[in-house]
Amino acid sequence: MKIRNCFFFGAVLAVAFSAPVAQAAASAKDYPNRPIRLIMPNAPGSSADTIGRIVATRLGDALGQQIVVDNRAGAGGVLGMEIGRNANPDGYTLITTSLSALTVSPHIRKDLPYDPLKDFEYVAMYSRQGNVLVVNPGLPVKNVKELIEYAKGRQGKVNMASAGTGSQSHLNGTALMIAAGFDSLHVPYKGGGPSMAAVVAGESQWAIAPAAAMMSLVRSGRLRALGHSLPQRTPLLADMPAIAETVPGFHYIAISGFLAPRGVPKPILEKIRLNVAKAVDTPEMREQLALQGSEPATGTSEEFRKAVQQELVETGKLVKTIGLKAD
Repeated sequence: MKIRNCFFFGAVLAVAFSAPVAQAAASAKDYPNRPIRLIMPNAPGSSADTIGRIVATRLGDALGQQIVVDNRAGAGGVLGMEIGRNANPDGYTLITTSLSALTVSPHIRKDLPYDPLKDFEYVAMYSRQGNVLVVNPGLPVKNVKELIEYAKGRQGKVNMASAGTGSQSHLNGTALMIAAGFDSLHVPYKGGGPSMAAVVAGESQWAIAPAAAMMSLVRSGRLRALGHSLPQRTPLLADMPAIAETVPGFHYIAISGFLAPRGVPKPILEKIRLNVAKAVDTPEMREQLALQGSEPATGTSEEFRKAVQQELVETGKLVKTIGLKAD
């Protein structure tokens, strides 16, 4: 009797544990059967918004459902990330990465309403890009070396624009000043758009920010590009030199991808990941991303998570060096 009971209870447990797996597989098979919401923790027209919309359109085509972008900018991306964290984990809410919210805010906010590594599913990467160092065209500098010398001769009298205190443009600009041994007055603006407009207008003399935010301004002659933050030259940015050619060791690569609330069934996550990879791995997508100074990025979910984790560690070191304090 005891043996039969063991078999009986074993069968019950097997059914109990296999039922959720079967349900998850079935839900992935039918997924998606309605539009998907994409929370964008950035303002419309920002580099993250531009690239995210390009990829979202392709992903929607691949999945056969519309992806509706919901811009929720604020608090350096924290607002959008919090909304995404609290969404229903059914696969119908995705979140674009906000590196400021994932890798900077954890070091400068005591009341952060989420854990960047524990509260999200890392679904899929879709692009990587460098930052571009730009100056107002009226500035008498043609390359990185000349900007450094110009700023050194006017310590503290040359303005560096950023998208705000603690933004990637702030941290990257400060890292460049530390590495190259010069100083500029940091002028924080309310977002990447206003900071670029300030350099175009001559209110600030230089900035270093995502390529996607500036390439159209560079091509139109409203900004002059001096170099980029990738480790070496790339066809993506024509013959633009790497800043590392002048400031050895200086580099920064930004990755973009889709997150989801913690708890989305793994078969759904894998279906999204595979379709993102399929969507970006086309000549048309490469061309569209190249116009933004970006290139496709694919990989496993774990590789995505580890890349953000590494950036979180490196950013923490820089925040400590700069002396930014938690609010």
